[in-house]
Amino acid sequence: MDIEILQLLEGAKKAQGLTVIIDVFRAFSTACYAIGNGIQRIYPVGDLQIAYKMKEQNPEFILVGERNEQKPVGFDFGNSPSQLLVTNLAGKIMVHTTSSGTQGIANATGADEIITGSFVNAGAIVDYIRKQNPAKVSLVCMGYSCQYPTDEDTLLAVYIKNELEGVANDFQAMVEQLRSGDGARFFSPEKQEWAPTADFDLCLSLNRFNFVLKVEIEKGLNYLMKIDI
Repeated sequence: MDIEILQLLEGAKKAQGLTVIIDVFRAFSTACYAIGNGIQRIYPVGDLQIAYKMKEQNPEFILVGERNEQKPVGFDFGNSPSQLLVTNLAGKIMVHTTSSGTQGIANATGADEIITGSFVNAGAIVDYIRKQNPAKVSLVCMGYSCQYPTDEDTLLAVYIKNELEGVANDFQAMVEQLRSGDGARFFSPEKQEWAPTADFDLCLSLNRFNFVLKVEIEKGLNYLMKIDI
């Protein structure tokens, strides 16, 4: 099994084989919490205008996502797992657009299959990859708004690669690195409205969910299919 760690949109475009699009803070952590809290289906889209159009055509859909970390005008929720946990989402359909993670899905056109990556379902991701046993695995770290790499995404890629190769991980050391580094923004008082401290802990709740989210296509639209492991 050849495992490659790639970065940003360029990495997504280069991805081959079984591809994991990684966005820890917060797109694909949020997606897992949404599914865990009853969302029936998630449509990940890269273009904000597509999201608005889908809402216009389907008023019952809920819009979830961010631009510059903050909730776009007219959206129901920001890209925040803590927001989704205080609402009854059972049976609802969600359109999800973000600056990083959903862009990776849209650009990974050379992948054989795509699953999403977060720490909250890291164990399930590792088990799924082992079960599929692909010749090639691409771990794509989407970084901050696809502009520069971030520690949380790269650390998850390293974590998954280590697990697959039988190398020990020190997850707690990763958490502490993020707390004082790229995750420090979740502890800034002025950012609590859109990047609350609760999201830091929720996004780093290791192996909270025992499923993967796989990208499938129906009627020309990507959606995330839950696969229990």
